[in-house]
Amino acid sequence: MLELRVRWVLLVVVGVANLGGALVVLLFAIFVVPDPPLADVERVRLVNTVAFFSYPVVAGPVALVSGLYLWRPVVRLAREGGVPDQVQRRAVLLGPLRLTLLVGGLWVVGAVGWAVLDVTLFSARLAVKTGLTCLLGAMTTCTIVYLLSERLLRPAAALVLASEQHGRIRLPGVTTRVMLAWALGTAIPVLGLICVAIAALAAPDIDTTQLAITILGLGGAALSVGMYVTYIATQAIADPIKSVRLGMARVERGDLGTGVPVYDASEVGQLQVGFNHMVAGLREHERLRDLFGRHVGEEVAGLAIERGDIELGGETREVAVLFVDLTGSTRLAETHTPGEVVELLNMFFGVVVDVVAAHGGWINKFEGDAALAIFGAPTEIEDAAGGALGAARELAVRLRAEVPQLDAGIGVSAGPVVAGYIGAERRFEYTVIGDPVNEAARLSDLAKVAPGRVLASGTVHELAHRDEAGEWDVGKPVTLRGRRRQTRLVVPRPVVIAEAVPEVSAARRLRRRIRGTRRAFPKQSEPAPETPQS
Repeated sequence: MLELRVRWVLLVVVGVANLGGALVVLLFAIFVVPDPPLADVERVRLVNTVAFFSYPVVAGPVALVSGLYLWRPVVRLAREGGVPDQVQRRAVLLGPLRLTLLVGGLWVVGAVGWAVLDVTLFSARLAVKTGLTCLLGAMTTCTIVYLLSERLLRPAAALVLASEQHGRIRLPGVTTRVMLAWALGTAIPVLGLICVAIAALAAPDIDTTQLAITILGLGGAALSVGMYVTYIATQAIADPIKSVRLGMARVERGDLGTGVPVYDASEVGQLQVGFNHMVAGLREHERLRDLFGRHVGEEVAGLAIERGDIELGGETREVAVLFVDLTGSTRLAETHTPGEVVELLNMFFGVVVDVVAAHGGWINKFEGDAALAIFGAPTEIEDAAGGALGAARELAVRLRAEVPQLDAGIGVSAGPVVAGYIGAERRFEYTVIGDPVNEAARLSDLAKVAPGRVLASGTVHELAHRDEAGEWDVGKPVTLRGRRRQTRLVVPRPVVIAEAVPEVSAARRLRRRIRGTRRAFPKQSEPAPETPQS
């Protein structure tokens, strides 16, 4: 279809444009521009009529053959496609201008030849009339050829401009198009009026009726032809701008996959290219933001983008911390292939991420087979402690149901931490540092042998709202490993996982942990001694 369009555009455009120019010449010569005094009017009209209709017989085939020769690269590009070479690029982008110059040159030759014929056989005043009339027709034809061929060649131009290898080819821009419209719609009729005025001054015997007809004809041409040509010229500018405006509306609605076709190599085409580059930059920005958010969390990514410049250091914040750690990860790696381990870990962390996000938390980091979740930083939430406790209860249930191959301990704590950027200027991360983090890690370690696999500190229980705090039972304090202060343990009121903890006979240290947990919660197991063990 593109090849047919390129082939027909030459024939149709050249034919229509030359027909329009010939009609302008014919109407101006017969009805508009008055004739000078002539000795033999019939002979003059016969000679000029033969010359007028004979020249297109010679110039028409010349124009078609020359145009086809100039547009051979355009036809080859339309037929074969692919990446256009330099010759094809120049032929497409300069095609309308070259065709306009070719047609204009043939019209100038005809005008000069007609004027020479009249000055030789008749008079100089008649030669001036015929020459100027031909020049008016030439301007009309050239304007129509350029505007129509440029519009019909837009698909081929889009192929060239899409390759972004067209180079710096200087083409008529918006100013030139507007001036062409002005020339055809205003300059040509006004020039005709000026010629009539000069003729009236040079020959006072011009009939008043003929002068009025001339003025009416030129004025009517200025109104009708000027309106049509101005419409074509403005549409050539408005269409690309409209496509950019519609593209901007789609981007505003969130469609970053949009783009506009680039079929103009002028300033308007540069606007189209700039829009596509802008959308590509937005897509890249959104992709990087998405990847950044997946790596560090959407909250941290949003904070970094909002603040712009990142400074090392932090601020004291009241947060709740949830730490979840797998049990028997070494045995898991020993009894499963690396691919199976990765698949299980992805399932495990997928549940953790969903549950934590649903309760307003943020995954600070993945540590091998463990995850650290923060509630209350970097974004403050109304009930950070309650969110962490609710996430712990739901997480224990979902892990047992969705990933039964794995077992994990969950610890929850709360308190003041330092939240901020830690590292060096060239490499840093947003994290939290403080005692609640260590306490949550120790609680998760102890929860691996607890009946419900979930343990929380009394501090986070006290900070939680009443609705969530009512779902937990408070036990006795224990001294966690590596800590001096005692931690009061809290467990979910309904036992999340009723299955008994298997006996671990191979490690005396784990037995002490079991006894310490049972002593902390005498209502859930046998009576406990007075002194708890860590």
